[in-house]
Amino acid sequence: MYKSLFIFFICLFLQNATAQGKLEISHLTGDFYIYTTYVDYEGTPYPANSMYAVTPEGVVMIDTPWDTLQVKPLLDSIKARHGKDVVMCIATHFHDDRTGGFDILKRFGVRTYSTRHTYELCKETNRPLAEYIMAADTVFNIGGMEFETFFPGAGHAPDNIVIWFPGEQILYGGCFIKSTDAGGLGNLSHADIKSWELAAEKVMAKYPDAKYIIPGHEGWQDLGSLKYTYELLKEANGMKKEKNYKEKQFEEK
Repeated sequence: MYKSLFIFFICLFLQNATAQGKLEISHLTGDFYIYTTYVDYEGTPYPANSMYAVTPEGVVMIDTPWDTLQVKPLLDSIKARHGKDVVMCIATHFHDDRTGGFDILKRFGVRTYSTRHTYELCKETNRPLAEYIMAADTVFNIGGMEFETFFPGAGHAPDNIVIWFPGEQILYGGCFIKSTDAGGLGNLSHADIKSWELAAEKVMAKYPDAKYIIPGHEGWQDLGSLKYTYELLKEANGMKKEKNYKEKQFEEK
């Protein structure tokens, strides 16, 4: 009894501490959890969503914390809540909010994975590198939990992948999918919006039965986020075509 109470208060303490330290953990469904870290953007805390799943063989993490100071608190919180260590982490593209914590995770014995494309982009931009390279379209089975990675084409980033958990019908989109809370497409510094629209069509066609769709930033509870992303892309590409047409007409005059 006393041991159970002790564990309960430790978990409560860690939950409060992580919330105060800009790390939030929310239960999604079954053995799946969304964790959110924050980075100050123009004076306002801006959230990045990531995920982990608990299996008999350990915890599988999708993407690293954006705030690298939250890597150790996250690992400690997972251990306190579930009694298990994080055994692997997959990055969905090369930006800091997905790969920033790789070096710290490796120091704690976590196997880190990325595609070859992500690895090369991290190398070119002096970002932390994954220890293991995987094919862009790979099926994993960890502790009886099966999931697959899928590269639909360039979008938010040239290397972005999505991850599908068929048992629970969870589609983790990372920054490829925009939250319905987002006012636009966000950071387009490495984006290809024409390809992104086509890639979004592929993802919608491949995973039409998703029960949970997790975007990379802001609110993640709305199942309409993928469709919303597609509509944003259609609008952006339409405006781009109209602008190009008007510029062409002006040049011909």
